[in-house]
Amino acid sequence: MAVNLQKGGNVSLSRTDPGISVLLCGLGWDARVTTGDDFDLDASVFLVTSSGNVRNDADFIFFNNPVASDGSVEHLGDNRTGAGDGDDEQVIVHLSNVSDQIVKLVFAVTIYEGTVRRQNFGQIQNAFIRVVNKQTNQELARFDLSEDFSTETSVIFGEVYRNGGEWKFKAVGQGFSGGLAEMAKNHGVNI
Repeated sequence: MAVNLQKGGNVSLSRTDPGISVLLCGLGWDARVTTGDDFDLDASVFLVTSSGNVRNDADFIFFNNPVASDGSVEHLGDNRTGAGDGDDEQVIVHLSNVSDQIVKLVFAVTIYEGTVRRQNFGQIQNAFIRVVNKQTNQELARFDLSEDFSTETSVIFGEVYRNGGEWKFKAVGQGFSGGLAEMAKNHGVNI
């Protein structure tokens, strides 16, 4: 049974499901009814070291760089509409392939051209991230974002991280106003 987390909460994936080796991280959202441009939200993952930054730009996984160089993380594709129920975008993580240098995988969602289009996460509802054991299809953890991010154009939904010999998931819910560029710069990606 999945653990529903509040902002800042965490759960040990290793204890919840011993032997887990492949995660499916599903991210979802719905745009509130608005006039104007359609919303296009994009999920991305930053593979960061203990410094809090990526080793290089190849550790920034998104629709234009969908697979990590070591094959540990794979973005399954861009959903440009967010229509329908369930996951809008998904990321597969092969835990045993994640380099020992990587201590945390940061899962973020950004509104494409949000600043230009005057769109923000205050106009998004039903946003969530869920972590699933890919082999058993068992949902282990879920975080439903409820905060109103009325000026933010990108949000860190959650993190999968190492703690000792365990893999854990943390519900984050931290917004950024500068869109993808600000989010990437914050994690050491050169834009």
